[in-house]
Amino acid sequence: MTVWAIANQKGGVGKTTTTITLAGILSQRGKRCLMIDADPHGSLSVYLGLDPDTTENSLYNLFHDYDSLSPDAINNAVIETKFAGINLLPASGAMAVLDRQMGTKSGMGLVLKNILELIANDYDYFLIDCPPQLGLLMVNALAVCDELIVPVQTEFLALKGLDRMMHTLKMITHSRSSELNHIIVPTMYDRRTKASRRALEVLQTQFADHLWDGVIPVDTQFREASRSGTPLSLIAPKTRGVIAYASLLDQLQSEAEFEQALGQL
Repeated sequence: MTVWAIANQKGGVGKTTTTITLAGILSQRGKRCLMIDADPHGSLSVYLGLDPDTTENSLYNLFHDYDSLSPDAINNAVIETKFAGINLLPASGAMAVLDRQMGTKSGMGLVLKNILELIANDYDYFLIDCPPQLGLLMVNALAVCDELIVPVQTEFLALKGLDRMMHTLKMITHSRSSELNHIIVPTMYDRRTKASRRALEVLQTQFADHLWDGVIPVDTQFREASRSGTPLSLIAPKTRGVIAYASLLDQLQSEAEFEQALGQL
């Protein structure tokens, strides 16, 4: 299985858009994809027409019943979307209290890893939409993922959030005893504005080793797609935003295939 976590310790930088768009393109390429909404705000779940405050079976239930996990229990929580090859493990607003309820219990940092291993053969890709705060849910996502995708809006305040994310990454790398592959993805780039161009220059200067060499441009059609609850790639595959994400996916898939080949040596 291939697991990607999409995370940044700042909201509004394009995490959910990145998750849903990559999933849409993967489905067009014939891949089976499970999206995991690990953010208590539930933006990904809302995108697909669910209400995190009323969802009865969700990722929260699996964490709460972590000592009796089974494939059946997991599949009962998974929602089949109307899009071929794309399913969702939805969020619940109750996940906001997981740290207080269960954060000190032994083994809680590997719950998500255990969940995905039980259904590993059902999907080709797992995409985890992470919360913007460091806590139990983000730790779980970073513990299980093969690669961390860090969307960063090309504006000054988002760069500050990236600093916090990089600090968290160092902590997680230390606990994993191995480096976590990560790629920084500039989002909402508007080449017409000085602020956006300047932010990209800062990223190129300070994070060159892990910065994707493309950008995700500002594209108002992402907003229209969210209103319809459909991945933009499935309704407008030739838009500049989708083309950019397809290029990013090409690189991510190439790296994943290379890592898998190394693991088989």
